[in-house]
Amino acid sequence: MRHNRPKSRVLAFGSAGFAAAALIAGAVVAPAANAQTGQTAGHGQDRAAAQGAALTAARAAKAGINWQDCPTDWGFAKPVQCGWVTVPIDYTKPNGKKIKLAVDRAVSTGTAAERQGALVYNPGGPGGSGMRFPLRVTTKNPLWVNTSKAYDFVGFDPRGVGHSAPISCIDPQEFVKAPKADPVPDSTADKNAQRKLAREYADGCAERTGRTMLAQMTTPNTARDLDVIRAALGEKKLNYLGVSYGTYLGAVYGTLFPSHLRRMIVDSVVNPAQDNIWYEANLGQDVAFEGRWKDWEDWVAKNDAAFHLGTTRAAVQAKWLELRATAKKNPLGGVVGPAELLGFFQGAPYYDSSWVPVATAFSKYVAGDPQPLIDAASPDLSDTAGNISSENGNAVYTAVECTDAKWPTSWAKWDKDNTALNKQYPFLTWANAWMNLPCATWPVKQQSPVEVKTGKGLPPVLIVQSQRDAATPYAGAVDLHKRFKGSRLITEKDAGSHGVTGLVNPCINSRVDAYLLTGKLDAADFTCTPHATPVP
Repeated sequence: MRHNRPKSRVLAFGSAGFAAAALIAGAVVAPAANAQTGQTAGHGQDRAAAQGAALTAARAAKAGINWQDCPTDWGFAKPVQCGWVTVPIDYTKPNGKKIKLAVDRAVSTGTAAERQGALVYNPGGPGGSGMRFPLRVTTKNPLWVNTSKAYDFVGFDPRGVGHSAPISCIDPQEFVKAPKADPVPDSTADKNAQRKLAREYADGCAERTGRTMLAQMTTPNTARDLDVIRAALGEKKLNYLGVSYGTYLGAVYGTLFPSHLRRMIVDSVVNPAQDNIWYEANLGQDVAFEGRWKDWEDWVAKNDAAFHLGTTRAAVQAKWLELRATAKKNPLGGVVGPAELLGFFQGAPYYDSSWVPVATAFSKYVAGDPQPLIDAASPDLSDTAGNISSENGNAVYTAVECTDAKWPTSWAKWDKDNTALNKQYPFLTWANAWMNLPCATWPVKQQSPVEVKTGKGLPPVLIVQSQRDAATPYAGAVDLHKRFKGSRLITEKDAGSHGVTGLVNPCINSRVDAYLLTGKLDAADFTCTPHATPVP
């Protein structure tokens, strides 16, 4: 499942109807990085890529970025500025075919004496755009007012995303078309139909994107792109904020370029263990989503006076299963079946900000008004731009996770693992499996994940994590904390919203500010009480 689901509804290809997050194990240990250049001490490909990245960064430092007003149709008004950074598709061929990455910024609001450089952001995915990040400055977002005095806020579209040589795997209108088949299979025939869709999707990625680009859609290449952006910004060292999959990007960057980092915050952490990337990560997500789904159901039950969906978790779950069965038999409004319901209801375990809207639409449906739920869960075929964006995000998600690591190719393994998991954790398991199944028949060579570890010059990193996060389970933050020496872990206890640094919690907000403004971290790891629970 997607690490950091975009706020807009994402419907996956085929029958999954759902964007899911991450999986499997790479057997070969990636070489360690040289502290100064990101040069690897391993095999020739890695050495050549490191040299290509150093050469590209040196060129970018000379070229800089020609900042201008953003194109009108990008939706970023002044004072946000936009520009381009050129990178090779393949870093082992730095003089070969190139693409342009879109970047934007809002300059720091403080005095020259207060300025500390640029803060670069990635929101996750893979496939998420960071281009909205500078709006935190222009809208005077209260959580970021202090930091924006010191830093230019810089966003970018990673390779393959948005304006940065966007890739595609299927016709966008076909991608969002509904209703899709129920992701939970009733028979071998259902499973075979999903397998066929997954194979076709993988083939579509090769056809629509091209194998040359597809083979270079990896996290290490995006980390190299990040270092080129750093150089183009005129920054000797990178200040970075990564959320969700953006934490894995940060972990890989910190491994390849440890001495190029100044400050880094990672929020809602992907477990970077090689045997977790990416197959196992997705299985772990299925378990965590079930737990957070139950948290939401408990909250709905406590607020029965507002929602009238039952006074116990079991009562709320019974209503959910009834809704699912009804929509399977007769899709709501002709378009909302179980897959589309999941695409909407998954918002609740992801983000606390979705608790009230999801419960409200559910409540209205049960009270006899299905329209709000139909409107929320069905695709808008007239929104061609939004559909192109959704399809692109899913294509990048699939391309990066499938190319980053070696996935099981045996259907028997997928079937056994997901059948077993689904018995205890049915909310997400099969939808997530179908979302990732293209990786089993991936048409380009799959890489081995980087061994994330501390290299010479790595600064203290701030890790922020809620205890009950569904998309990136808590163990990931603990694992990265062990790997990055000198890092500090802030735990938001008894909370589970994904993306903690964007929430109002003074215990966390003040520590984020202190770190970015002064480099100061607590003497030891710290536990914060949870942010406020949503109120109906």
